[in-house]
Amino acid sequence: MTNEELQSLQKRVQRLEAIEAIKQLKARYLSACDSKQLTLIRDCFAEGEIDIDYGAVGCFRHRDELLALFDNVGNHQHMVEMHHGQNPRITLLDEEQAEGEWGLYYFLINSEENTLTQLGGVYADRYRLIDGQWRITASQFTPTSTLVSQLEQGQAEIMVAGRPPQSVTQEA
Repeated sequence: MTNEELQSLQKRVQRLEAIEAIKQLKARYLSACDSKQLTLIRDCFAEGEIDIDYGAVGCFRHRDELLALFDNVGNHQHMVEMHHGQNPRITLLDEEQAEGEWGLYYFLINSEENTLTQLGGVYADRYRLIDGQWRITASQFTPTSTLVSQLEQGQAEIMVAGRPPQSVTQEA
């Protein structure tokens, strides 16, 4: 193997390792949301100013703003969440920056309000390699479908179904 071929192989392996590390980062984030592990969620995002736009949920410029909302709204035993990321498309921009798109299937059981929510959508993320670890620096979620059901005496009544209305994102 020539020196040029070896360097090419090393670059390809580094690229694959970076893409896998980013996939593991997103999986860690989604799993931490489901298990309500605030520290793990926090560690998935870069320190300092970031850009998170989760539409109707809110816009956040710092990871602690997102965590405060999550802790207040979603960090309860009656909120059983399941985030399923799928079909990742990761593009390395250079050795320290990347962007990606993910499909999301989200399912929520709210045992206090007796509701079931199914949500589909797309994440558009940006990532940066910081101190040898990939972190999320920007994330925008766009919903594509929503189904909310009310549970009454063992029966589910559909409350909302279809494509969610497009809303204007508010600055946090």
